[in-house]
Amino acid sequence: MRRRTESVLHGILPPDERAIEAVVARYQRVAPAITRFARSIAGNDELQVRLGSQASATKEEIILDPGLFQAAYARNAPVTPTEVALTSALHEAIHLIATDFEERRPLPESWIAHRPAPAAPASRSPISGPLQLFRDEDESFADDLEAVATDAAADDGPPAAEFALLDALREAGGEAAEALFMGVEDARQERRHLAAYAGARSVLGDLYRAAVPDAMRDARPLGQFALSCFLIVGGYLERDDLERRVAPHVAAAIDDASGFLDGVLETTDPWRVGTIALQLLEVARLHRLVTDAGGVDTATTRTLKDQADSAAISETVDAVRIVSPPLRDRESYDQTRQAAQAVSAESGRYGEADHAGDPATEQVVRVSEAPTVYLPTGQGGKLVVCDFPDRFRTFGGDGRSLLDEAAVRWSVAQRRVSGELYPLFLANQRRGLRSGYDAGDLSPYAALLLGAGIYNRMFERRDLPMRRSYAVSLLVDGSASMLQPRPGPGDRKTPWALAAASLGAWTLAHLCDELQIEFEVALFNRAFAAATDDSERSFSDRRHRATGALRRTQGGAAERLTRTVNHYLVKPFDRRWRGADDVMAGLFWAAAAPSEAAKRARQDPEAAPPVSMFDKAANVDEFNLAYAAGRLGGRRVATRILVVLADGMTRGSVQALADSVEAIEQAGTVVLGIGIGDTTVQAAYARNQVVERPDELARAMVEGVRSTLYRTLAAMGGHGWWSHPERMVRMGISAPTT
Repeated sequence: MRRRTESVLHGILPPDERAIEAVVARYQRVAPAITRFARSIAGNDELQVRLGSQASATKEEIILDPGLFQAAYARNAPVTPTEVALTSALHEAIHLIATDFEERRPLPESWIAHRPAPAAPASRSPISGPLQLFRDEDESFADDLEAVATDAAADDGPPAAEFALLDALREAGGEAAEALFMGVEDARQERRHLAAYAGARSVLGDLYRAAVPDAMRDARPLGQFALSCFLIVGGYLERDDLERRVAPHVAAAIDDASGFLDGVLETTDPWRVGTIALQLLEVARLHRLVTDAGGVDTATTRTLKDQADSAAISETVDAVRIVSPPLRDRESYDQTRQAAQAVSAESGRYGEADHAGDPATEQVVRVSEAPTVYLPTGQGGKLVVCDFPDRFRTFGGDGRSLLDEAAVRWSVAQRRVSGELYPLFLANQRRGLRSGYDAGDLSPYAALLLGAGIYNRMFERRDLPMRRSYAVSLLVDGSASMLQPRPGPGDRKTPWALAAASLGAWTLAHLCDELQIEFEVALFNRAFAAATDDSERSFSDRRHRATGALRRTQGGAAERLTRTVNHYLVKPFDRRWRGADDVMAGLFWAAAAPSEAAKRARQDPEAAPPVSMFDKAANVDEFNLAYAAGRLGGRRVATRILVVLADGMTRGSVQALADSVEAIEQAGTVVLGIGIGDTTVQAAYARNQVVERPDELARAMVEGVRSTLYRTLAAMGGHGWWSHPERMVRMGISAPTT
C-alpha cells in the first residue's frame, strides 16, 4: 500500500506543471546539489553544469537537456515532482560524465568468435558465350590474391587495426550487441555511481518498476530478456520475480545468463561490459530468442535480422529506463560528443546551473526564473520582471528638448511641480524630530546624570516615528497600441498616448523627487521580453532565434514561452531618479516620434535601443498590478499610492482585475486607474478617470497623486499643525471629518 506522503506523479501534476518552464524551475531549485554531485564524480572542482538545447559533456562542463527532465514527468509512478527533478538531473549528470567509449583497442580475440559466419554466396548460373573465355583467368587471379592475404596475416606484419568500443561491438556482434550493451552499461553506471544515494536509487526504482508491466506485455522474447538483464544489473528487480513475469524459454535464458550478469557489477571497464553483452547475446541465440531468418542466409537477410533484434532490445528497454542521450544508441552518442565540441558559450558567462549559449534554452530558463504572481481569485501566472533597456538613454538628448516643448504645449508644469505641498512636506519632515523631554519637560534623572559627568544637556532627546511617509508607484501600459495615432488637439491624429504617459511619469517623478517621496516607474506589456543591455539588433536576433528553436522543440508551447507577460522597471524604488531620467527622456522621444525612432533603429541597429519591443498584444493588467502592489507593500511607509494607466481591455478577466484592485485597496494602498479612451477603468477601479487628450492624461496622473497626498496630510492632522480652513478651501479640499 502506498504511503500517504506518496502520490502518483502523473495524476497530481496538471498540464501547466508539466510544462517545460515548470520543469526547469524545479531543476533550478536543486541545481547547486547537482553541481556538487557532478564535481565529485568527475573529480573536478571547477566543473560547470549548465542547461542547453542538446546534451554534451567535456572535462570543463556538462550540458543537460531540459527536455529529458520533462519526459520523466510523463511517468505514472508513486513519486513527487521534487524527487523526479533531483533524480533525473543526477541520472543525466552520471551518464554524461561516465560515458566515454573513445578508447581505441584491437578487436579482442574472444570477440572474433562472435562474428557471424560469412553469408552463403548467391548461386550463379553458368556463364556461356564470349565471357566464358575470361572466367578461368579471373578465378585464378582471385585465388592468388587470397593466398597472398593469408600469408601476410601469418607473418609479423603491421599491428592489427584498432577500434573504438562501439565500432568494435558492431564489428563483432552487429547492432543487436550494441543495443544490448547500451542497456547493460546504463544499469551498471547507475548502480555504481548512485550506490551512496539510496533515495535517488529508490526513485529510479519506482519509475522503472511502474513501467515494467506494460513493457513486458508488449515485448518480444528478446526484448524481455534484454529488459530483465537491465533490471537485474541495476538491482531494480530480483531474478526470481522477473522469471515469473516472462515466457518460460526467456526465464531459462535469464537463468543461464545469471553468471555473466554477476560479472557486470565487478567491472569498471566498458570493454569488459562489451564482452559480457556479446556473451548475453549468445545465450539469447542458444535459447532461440533472436529473429529466425527462415532458412535464408544472405547478407541482406542477416542485416534485416540484426536490425529487428536491435529494435526489439532498444524499444523494450527504452520503455522502462530514462533514456540518456549518450546511451540511447550509437548515433545519439556521436551527436553528444560532437555537441561538446560545438558549444560556443563563454565559460562563466552564466551561472553554474544556467543555460549554455542557446537562445531557446535561454528563454526557457528566463521564464522559469520569473516570479509567479497569484491573484485573489487563486489564478497564478508567470511575470517576467527586468530592468528597462538602458540604451534608450541614447535618445535622451532629443527627448529632453521635446519634453520641454510638450510640457508647454500640453500645459504641464515642469518646475516646482510640488506647489503648496512643498512647505507642508518640509514641516512634516521636521515634525517628530524632538519630542518627550525636548518638548519642555525636565528629566527626573537630569541631576544624577549631570552630577556623574556623563550628561551635558538639561533635556533628553528622543526620536519618535511621528513623520508621515509615502511611496508612489506608477504603472504604464507599454503595448504597441499606445504608439498608435489617435485623435488629439485639433482633431489631428498623432501617437500621443505613450508620449503623454511618459511626460506624466517624468512630471510625477519630479514631484516625488522634490518632496523626497519614494517612487517607482514601471512599464508593462506582453511580448518577447527585452534584456537590459539589448540593442535593436540583439533583441531582434534573439527573438527570431528563440522563436524558431522553440517552435521546433516545444510546438504549440512556443507562443506561451516567447510572448510573455513582462514588467519593466524604468526607475525602481531603490535607485536614484538621476540615473533614470535620461532613459525616461529617451522613452518619451521614441514614443513621441515612433517613425523617426524606427528609422534610426534601421540605420544603426547595433547602437539603437530595441524599439520593436513594443509588440501589439493584449496585456494581462492584473498580474502586473498585483506585482507592483506587492513591491509597493514592501516599503516601510504609511501611505501608498498606485497609479495605473492603460488604454484597453485586459487579456485576462475584468472581474479578476477588479478583485485585485479591491484586495489592494483593502490592504491599505490607494489605487488610481486612468484609461485612455477606454471605459474599462470604470468597471475595475473605484477611483478612475477616462481621458481623451494628452494634456488631460499628464495632468490626471500628477493631480491624482497630489490630491491624494493633500488628503492624507489633512486626514493625519485634521485642523492641527499645518491645515487652515482658508488654505484647504483654496486647495479644493474639504476638512476631514472625525
